[in-house]
Parts: sequence; structure tokens; C-alpha cells
Amino acid sequence: MSSRLLPRIAATLLTLGVAWSAQAETPEEKGLAIAQEADRRAEGYGDTSVTMQMILRNRAGDESVREIRSRSLEVADDGDKSLIIFDEPKDVEGTALLTFSHKTADDDRWLYLPALKRVKRIAGRNKSGPFMGSEFSFEDLGSQEIEKYTYKYLRNETLDGQDCFVIERYPVEQDSGYTRQVAWIDTAEYRTQKVDFYDRKETLLKTLTTSGYQQYLDKYWRPDRMDMVNHQTGKSTTLLFKDYVFGNGYTDRDFDQASLKTAR
Repeated sequence: MSSRLLPRIAATLLTLGVAWSAQAETPEEKGLAIAQEADRRAEGYGDTSVTMQMILRNRAGDESVREIRSRSLEVADDGDKSLIIFDEPKDVEGTALLTFSHKTADDDRWLYLPALKRVKRIAGRNKSGPFMGSEFSFEDLGSQEIEKYTYKYLRNETLDGQDCFVIERYPVEQDSGYTRQVAWIDTAEYRTQKVDFYDRKETLLKTLTTSGYQQYLDKYWRPDRMDMVNHQTGKSTTLLFKDYVFGNGYTDRDFDQASLKTAR
């Protein structure tokens, strides 16, 4: 065989190999793989607590502020449990939301209203409604389990100086308030940087941006800030996070319906 022919054959085989590799992973498979890697990196945290400030802004820019505490518990082979408690102002003090996220079934949600002294179950069909007047819906506040969406990789794109995967995800549940979401996930640490939410009419409804990520326990990344802007109403909500604590020793008893009325 000619010595000149060998490099040509090698080059041809390499080209064919690259082409085959590109065809082996569809956009749907790549989108799912990115979501799975992001989820894998977030696993194993056990439990967390954090204090939050919620800033509500109307179309004119007028603000109202609420002080909140949140805690969450990782559940093996299912979605996380979370409890959000309002401390201030007085008109919402003691209001609490308990969420049991699930991988495939609809999430369970209970809202405690101290003025009525009763626990109200939030039906799945109402999960797209606003949470406590904010631009975050009940649906937004549950853990975003992999199985709740199908995925599609769109492209790589630079966002605020960071190289990001841009993927589209489509809610599996029929009563979701969204037809699709477009997410920017950085390639360095697989952290969600931005999400565009499209309503049931396929119109851009909201945009979430996250910032100020810090790493805890040398593994888990958490943002200091989330901003949700509603493009259709002109309203926005900012969540500011501080005092993350891991390893609180929470158990399932800290996340039952009785805990809603006694949360402190």
C-alpha cells in the first residue's frame, strides 16, 4: 500500500468517525444529558435552610418587602420537600407553604393561612397561579425534577461572559402554566443562569435570571439573587438569599402538615 494513501485513509476514517459521533447524539439526547449532569451535581446535599428577602415591584416600580425563611429536605428516589415561612410584614406573618415535589406525579402543596387558622391544599390545576402576589408561581417553587420535562439542546451561547448551553424543556404535565422554557446553563459548573418562560399561547411570559453564585461544602452552588420579570404585566420579583446552612438534621417530621401551623 502506498505510504501516501495511509494518511488519506486515516483522515477519511476520522471524518467518518466525527460524522457518526455527531449523528449518534440527537438534540433531544444532548438536552437530556445536560439536564442530567446539572441534576447529578446538585445531588447529596441532605438538607438546607436559608433566609430570604422577597421584593415585589409593580409596573410603576413601587416596592414592598417580605422577610422569609425556607428549608428543604432531599428525599431519596423522589423530589425534595420544602417549607417556606413568612415572618414579615405583619399581614403575612405565619403564612407557610409546604411542598412535596415528585419525579413523575404532580407535586403536593399545602398553604397555611394564619388569619383563617387552616391549611389549604393547592390543587394541581392551580399551580400556575402567583405565589403570595409574586411573579413566582407555585410551579416555579418546587424542585425541578428531571422527569417533569422533555428536553432539546439548541446551541451554545455566551451570556454575561459565560459560555452556556441553551436548552429547551417542555413540561410533561398537562396543567403546567408553560408550554416550554428556554434555559441557559453554564458549561463550567452546570448552573442555571437564565430561563425564559412561555405561556400557554406560546408567548414569552417571564424571564428568570440568577446571580451571585457561591459554593458551599466545596460542591454545592447556590445563588445570592433571583430576579423574575413578567414581560406581560411589567411587574417583577426579586429574591435575595443569605445564611445558607447545610446539615440541619431535618427529618420528615419537620415537613408534615402539622409543621405548617407550628413553624417558627
